[in-house]
Amino acid sequence: MPVPHLCTAQRGPILDLENRIINAMPTIEHWLRSKWREHTVPFYCSVDLRNSGFKLAPVDTNLFPGGFNNLNPEFMPLCVQAMMSAIEKICPDTHSLLLIPENHTRNTFYLQNIATLRNIMQHAGLNVRIGTLLPEITTTTEIDLPDGQTITLEPVARKNHKLGVKNFDPCAILLNNDLSTGIPEILQGLNQIVIPPLHAGWAIRRKSKHFAAYDRVAQEFADLIGIDPWLINPHFTSCGEINFREKQGEDCVAKAVNRILSAIKEKYRQYDVKEDPFVIVKADSGTYGMGIMTVKDGADIYKLNRKQRNKMAVVKEGLQVSNVLVQEGVYTFENINQAVAEPVIYMIDRYVVGGFYRVHTGRGTDENLNAPGMHFVPLAFETTCLVPETAAQPDSIPNRFYAYGVVARLALLAAALELEQSKPEMTAALLV
Repeated sequence: MPVPHLCTAQRGPILDLENRIINAMPTIEHWLRSKWREHTVPFYCSVDLRNSGFKLAPVDTNLFPGGFNNLNPEFMPLCVQAMMSAIEKICPDTHSLLLIPENHTRNTFYLQNIATLRNIMQHAGLNVRIGTLLPEITTTTEIDLPDGQTITLEPVARKNHKLGVKNFDPCAILLNNDLSTGIPEILQGLNQIVIPPLHAGWAIRRKSKHFAAYDRVAQEFADLIGIDPWLINPHFTSCGEINFREKQGEDCVAKAVNRILSAIKEKYRQYDVKEDPFVIVKADSGTYGMGIMTVKDGADIYKLNRKQRNKMAVVKEGLQVSNVLVQEGVYTFENINQAVAEPVIYMIDRYVVGGFYRVHTGRGTDENLNAPGMHFVPLAFETTCLVPETAAQPDSIPNRFYAYGVVARLALLAAALELEQSKPEMTAALLV
């Protein structure tokens, strides 16, 4: 299993960051344990990280992770143990669970994720059935997967504020559906526990609110171990009332891009970084790498051609983009076989259970890698990303992975704060 090469040797600020994280490990773990006592941890989560050799930061946090099939199979026991903890915390008496996936019945890679998630829960001692919200699936449907597994989709039915499938009355509902198109009525007002909560879906959630919460977490963590929070935190702002096709809201986006670029340039001068700063403009909600572009000058926003405008105008399920996140771009200088790579860290409950590298042979170090043509390489954890070496060395693999796990858990904590704040918005939205 290949270990990605970091093209730019870890030096200066990032090596100092890694050293400080390793040396402060007892303090960090104690601080995180205290946070998990204070806040409800998301059930599961994945975090996209970027390592530029001078900065290590999260750029996206997904509360409905869809790549469990890409994890290193050797770490299945970690996943099972974490799943036991997560279920026991939410509902100790849970013995049966209904898993509701996305409506991607033609995406066999995604369905392999569902099969892996089902296997993890079954090994954790749960009876699991897979229910679908697709109206065209009216009978039990078996789907053969490329890896030799089979999954069975069953139409969901609602009765007396409970959701189930034929001859199956689950204690809880686990969503692996990010609710991009809204919250279906069939999921509202259930007596069963729904995890993650409905307000974790993109119908309510906004990336800008997540990174606002991450700002607070990063500042507190930076104070804890004595670092510049910029080393783990990308600058960002947001713009609303956007219509790329009609060229509405362009001024806000262009000015926001230039403000962020100015802030990055100041930091690059401080740390003697020779790279050109860039900004990522992306939809403020949604996944799958849609509605996203790299920008190096605010004036570029006015120069988008029709194809670029159409690409930015819609995201998953054809939803119109009306709000965007304008985020500091973080280079990735890791690669596998000369292909650009970025780590994606997976967590169940508060535990890091593994991850993988998203690799793209056709993209650059300043581009979004979550795009057609990407492939995945499981993280080659020699132990786990919770066991660093005692003495930090430049480009130490265990220490790099431990730092990944720490920063990913900071994003997980930010997601916990974000969900606490968005719950009232969820209530208000359902009352409308």
